[in-house]
Amino acid sequence: MTATAMEPNGVFPSVCSLDCPDQCGLLVHKENGRIVRIEGDPEHPVTQGAICNKVRNMTERIYDKDRLQYPLKRIGPKGSGQFERITWEEAIGTITSRWKQLIAAEGPEAILPYSFYGNMGRIGTEGLGRRFFNRMGASKLIYSICEAAGTEGYGYTMGGSYGTDPEETVHAKLIIMWGINAVSTNMHQVTIAEKARKNGATVVVIDVHRNRTAKWADWFIPVMPGTDAALALGIMHLLFAEQLTDESFMEQFTVGHEQLREHVKSYAPEVVSTITGVPIEDLYKLARMYGTSEAAFIRIGNGPQHHDNGGMTTRAIACLPAVSGQWLKRGGGAIKGNGGYLALNKPALERPDLRAVSGAREVNMNLLGSALTDADGPPISSLYVYNSNPAVVAPSATKVREGLLRGDLFTVVHDLFLTETAAYADIVLPATSAFENTDLYLSYWHHYVHLQQPVAAPYGESKSNSDVFRLLAAGMGYEEEALQDSDDAMIVQALNNPNNPNLAGISLQSLREHGALKADVKPLFPGKLRTPSGRIELYSAAMERKGYPPMPTYIPLVEDGPYPFLFIPTANHNFLNSTFSNNDKHIAMEKTPKLHMNRADAQARGIANGDAIRVWNDRASCELTAAVGDDVLAGVVVSQGLWADEAGGGKALVNALTPDRVADMGRGATFFSGRVQVDKR
Repeated sequence: MTATAMEPNGVFPSVCSLDCPDQCGLLVHKENGRIVRIEGDPEHPVTQGAICNKVRNMTERIYDKDRLQYPLKRIGPKGSGQFERITWEEAIGTITSRWKQLIAAEGPEAILPYSFYGNMGRIGTEGLGRRFFNRMGASKLIYSICEAAGTEGYGYTMGGSYGTDPEETVHAKLIIMWGINAVSTNMHQVTIAEKARKNGATVVVIDVHRNRTAKWADWFIPVMPGTDAALALGIMHLLFAEQLTDESFMEQFTVGHEQLREHVKSYAPEVVSTITGVPIEDLYKLARMYGTSEAAFIRIGNGPQHHDNGGMTTRAIACLPAVSGQWLKRGGGAIKGNGGYLALNKPALERPDLRAVSGAREVNMNLLGSALTDADGPPISSLYVYNSNPAVVAPSATKVREGLLRGDLFTVVHDLFLTETAAYADIVLPATSAFENTDLYLSYWHHYVHLQQPVAAPYGESKSNSDVFRLLAAGMGYEEEALQDSDDAMIVQALNNPNNPNLAGISLQSLREHGALKADVKPLFPGKLRTPSGRIELYSAAMERKGYPPMPTYIPLVEDGPYPFLFIPTANHNFLNSTFSNNDKHIAMEKTPKLHMNRADAQARGIANGDAIRVWNDRASCELTAAVGDDVLAGVVVSQGLWADEAGGGKALVNALTPDRVADMGRGATFFSGRVQVDKR
């Protein structure tokens, strides 16, 4: 334990661990060894002391009465939540003994790790856990539940996760928040935009819901779900038609602009308006604003990519700054994600070389329900879950829970709480919070790297991911040195990435001295991209070889049953996915699970604001409260938040309604491409 963790009183630097682009600098206040307050660090160059309610009230979560303190084993039926206390020795012995038996009988691919970024620390998330399961030869998890489709689509255009430095967007004169409720999910982009607005910038929001960000903006443009690509192509049509393009930029820095000029002629305003629901006059207004702006910036959100056509949609939006030459204007361009700038040495961190046999079975995390219930093929006989709560967050959640109920499935969950997934486990292990660990944090929005050093002692008998995997490795008899590396050693290995010169000068030692350091990132232009051509690929031969249309194209959503409403289960303000959904303070702030409906749709069903309603399809049924108004278009319904079973009365499991199809690219999720019916209860 570090010296800081042993000091009972004081204020200690820290960093937010949540899966959020802002990755705020924090100051943690301690009294008598206990964290009593968390505030923003005013010295952080980007976040500058401002933090969200989620983090401001984090102490309520750290010391929640229900936080796990010691290992448990199940003594009742799966899902009943009946457990008894055991020792760590018994827990590790039970797990490793069962795994050895399974490997001997069925092979290591009978075991599946399931994790994501409930904690964004790269050592705890991508370090010893990945190494351990590589050494075991377990089935591989495809980490595609969040940004996979959009990342691939953007990458075809721009060569990777590279965009504008968000600190530069203060100079933008037009800011388009496209499919992102930034007030709730990227608040410091809003802070920067507000500074830009004071200097004359206009803020436009394009979304399916008049959310907090839309209400803050200067202009909200509602769009029918899944039609964003058509809107982007319609804007390009008008940019070319009205000679608002930057021909010099396209000639120098793009491939395929002449093909694109011809291609978008089919996306005339009349056609695009019919598809998107955006009035023709608004299409002209938006295109002219964008094409004549001194510096236009697009913040591309996660929303549009969670459709069947999500990869192509993100690609289409990403083409706009190239057509108008915004990349050369200070503050202009776009951000989908900036994680490429901070790329670590992934092989050194995850050690795929420890896997003796290549070609192991791959399981898409979006298809967990099918993987656990499919009678064809070799079964998954054991599941190890950490940094995730798939019983709530995975698509087709009812199917996931059916799989978790299998009597022959040996499930282990490592978490801070007895989550909905943990209720189905055979063994539950108590996890440390981020404030109790050493870890490395990288924003996927700004350009800063952070070191987290422990500021509190482990809670009860809780252990970090790294510590648990070291114990499991010893229990399995794995003697490789890589499975005993310290967290500090893994940080050194991860930062040593010869393929990423942006990290030059950032080391464990320099991070210890400064806490957070900015990578040495150069502007994208003039420069060479990591696309095959080195340019922005408006026409992508790589996509054509893979069977995709080489030009950005609007592709309608997959038919999802005979139900009248497109259903968008998006994020709320006070939870982050299922995190905080079981904590009393955050539940009180969020109040109740709602479904936003258009006034005309509600009246046609005799539904009034505040009524109890049933939302259903052939996958499941949920009970929510109607929020009736004009915040969504007719034919669209929007819920907000993933509610814990207890908080939602066990009837607000909205991801039970979602399809588990995969998107057009990246094997991504299609949470937002489902359809439902709504009735008054």
